[in-house]
Amino acid sequence: MKQMSGAGRNRQGKPKQHKGQRQDDRRSTPAPRRASDGKTPRGSGAGRGAGQAQSRSAASGRGASGSGGWTGRGPSGPGRAAPGSGHSPAHGGKAPDRGGRGRDGIGGAAGSARGGRQEPRIAAGGLAGAVGPMLKLGRRKGEWLELRLPGELAGAPVQQIMKHTPLAPKLVSKLMQSKGLVQQGASLRLALFPREDRDFPPDWMELNVLYEDDFTLVVNKPAGYEVHPSERGQRGTLAHGVAAYYEMAGQDVRIRHIHRIDKDTTGPVLYAKNEFAHYQYDMAMREKGIERIYLALAEGELAQDRGKIDLPIGQDRHHSTRRRVSETGDPAVTHYETVERFGGYTLVRLRLETGRTHQIRVHLAAIGHPLAGDGLYGGKRAVISRQALHGERLVWPHPWTGERLSVRAPLPADFEAALAKLRSTERYD
Repeated sequence: MKQMSGAGRNRQGKPKQHKGQRQDDRRSTPAPRRASDGKTPRGSGAGRGAGQAQSRSAASGRGASGSGGWTGRGPSGPGRAAPGSGHSPAHGGKAPDRGGRGRDGIGGAAGSARGGRQEPRIAAGGLAGAVGPMLKLGRRKGEWLELRLPGELAGAPVQQIMKHTPLAPKLVSKLMQSKGLVQQGASLRLALFPREDRDFPPDWMELNVLYEDDFTLVVNKPAGYEVHPSERGQRGTLAHGVAAYYEMAGQDVRIRHIHRIDKDTTGPVLYAKNEFAHYQYDMAMREKGIERIYLALAEGELAQDRGKIDLPIGQDRHHSTRRRVSETGDPAVTHYETVERFGGYTLVRLRLETGRTHQIRVHLAAIGHPLAGDGLYGGKRAVISRQALHGERLVWPHPWTGERLSVRAPLPADFEAALAKLRSTERYD
């Protein structure tokens, strides 16, 4: 998995080069669309620190408080480590940096950090509909993606050409019926970015955007916000904030979240910006191609340094919002490893193999180590007032090339404060 730091942009909209970056490393496609003046309105969803380059790799091997940001290269040149990446938008400062706390990732999720931008690997098949060498991702022009066909495909039938793309047959058929697929000699144009009506009214809020390109948006969700409405007429969810962000940026895009996290859990949420990306990400979720890594503060001291919790989860018949371990429930698997031990608490890193509602909360409570602050599942609020669960890292495949991209979200202030309190107690005991 290629990893690198996000590139910032100067006032003319051109990409900033990191120190030591090769001069011949040019992107062949335009940058993600931004607001027309390149500025972020005060109080808007983009957060502060717009255009700042993220000079360190997001996968730096840090444990509890690794800096935010993204790794990988986006479809339109480098996806930007968007405004606020690696920063707390409310404070404009970097997350505290403590190196060496635990290993980075579980089960091979970590990769080596490499500075500078790099060319993406072109997948040789394996994505939906792809057979043989993949057509290189081209350039976006408005609603169209323009691709350059190699000589052997320049005069080939459309059906044969489409076998060298990741587009599903259903989407190809839809494009052909709507005249959204045009071939002219060695040029192929696909209408993958049609203008859409935003399906949520905008509610302005501070958003920490970790990554963005023409296909993808990743937002660091703060505590206290639901990903989308849970009842009719509800406002002020993350979906409404993303709608406001799209409006500010002049992007006519529907709100398509790929996964959810609980209201009081923090961390990255992945959004698809078009129908093609939505299909690819849904498939990746089904095939476990999207990896979510969490940090949690559990009560008690776990006996093992690492392990697997394999317990089915079902609805609690006596409590409408609770889940419980049940023999008749859905299969649920959580992998964990110890990051740091305190008197009466353990900081653990967890990787989800499945994505059941409240999975981490239920699993840790089931083995006798509920999350600190999680009153619903037996946790106490001595060091934090909500469940101490944070999405540390999100890894996903690029929808066209299949290249692995990654973002890391900094720990929120209350989680940092809880750890600082426990560390200070350890020092003075």
